[in-house]
Amino acid sequence: MRYIVDHLPPGTTIKRQLLIANRTDEDRRIDVYPAAATVEGSEFRFGEGRAANELTSWVTLDTSAVEVKAWGEARVLATITVPPPASRGERYGVIWASATSAPRAGGEVTQIHRVGVRMYLDIGPGGEPVSDFSIGELRPARSPEGEPSVTAQVTNTGGRAIDLTGTVTLSDGPADSRAGPFQVGQGVTLPPGGSGQVIARLPAALPNGPWKIEVNLESGLVKRSVSAQIQFPDAGQVGKRGSVISRMTSGWTVAAAVAGLLLLVGLAVLVRRRSRQSPRPPTGRPRERVPAGR
Repeated sequence: MRYIVDHLPPGTTIKRQLLIANRTDEDRRIDVYPAAATVEGSEFRFGEGRAANELTSWVTLDTSAVEVKAWGEARVLATITVPPPASRGERYGVIWASATSAPRAGGEVTQIHRVGVRMYLDIGPGGEPVSDFSIGELRPARSPEGEPSVTAQVTNTGGRAIDLTGTVTLSDGPADSRAGPFQVGQGVTLPPGGSGQVIARLPAALPNGPWKIEVNLESGLVKRSVSAQIQFPDAGQVGKRGSVISRMTSGWTVAAAVAGLLLLVGLAVLVRRRSRQSPRPPTGRPRERVPAGR
C-alpha cells in the first residue's frame, strides 16, 4: 500500500493494515510512527523527524516497532479516529517505517532508512468531494545542453488533492517519425484549487519538429488528455506555446455519458410501448347500434 486515501465524516474510525518487508540479508528492528506532512508548491512535503500535526494525533498503531527477519515481513495495524468536533477540510500525513544502520568501521555517521505510506484524509459530512483537474498550456523548451522538454500547466479543479502521473507521446514528426511514450516527472501534488507544472524530459537526439504531441495525465481514476502541435526551439531557449488540437475526457466520463444516453433511449422505448398499449380515447359522436332484423 502506498497511500491511505479516504473521505471521513467527523466521529468516524477506520483501520488499515500496513505490510513491512525487510529486503536485506540482516535482521532489522523497524520503528513505525506517524508524522506530519503538507502540500506546498506542487509538492507533498514531509515534516522533519517525528513532527506532529492534527492528523497524527488521530493515528494510533498497535506497535511502535517490529523485529523483522532477513527477507521477512511483518504487519502493523493503524487506527485512525476522527473526533466528532473535527472541522471540514483535508489533512495530510505519513506513517513511516524507519531502520537505523550503525556507523561503518572508523565512521561517525549513522544512516537512517525510511519508507512511508502517505495519508490523504478529507474530513466532512456527506459524500466525498469530486476529484478532477484540467490541462492547460503546453510549452516546449531545450536546455543549454540540448535536452528537449515539455511543460504542461495543470490546475486542480476538484475537491481533493491529486498526485499526477502520465506519459507524453510524439507523432507526425519529420519523415512521419514517432517517439515515446515518455514518463512525466514524478512528485507533483496539487491541493484543491492549486496549479502547478508537470515536466517530461525527452532524448536530446529528437529533432525540433514540428510534432504532434499527446499528453496523458492521471490521478487515481481521473484521466485527462490533450493533443497539440509543437516545435522544439534551439538549445537554451523556450519555444512557443503548443497549438491545442483536441482535449479528451476520461474513459469513465465517456462511459457515464453512454450509460445516460442508453437510459434515455430505454425510457423513450418504454414510453412508446406503454402508449401503444393504452386504449385510444373515443373521438367524435358514437355510432348508433342498429338492432338485427330491421
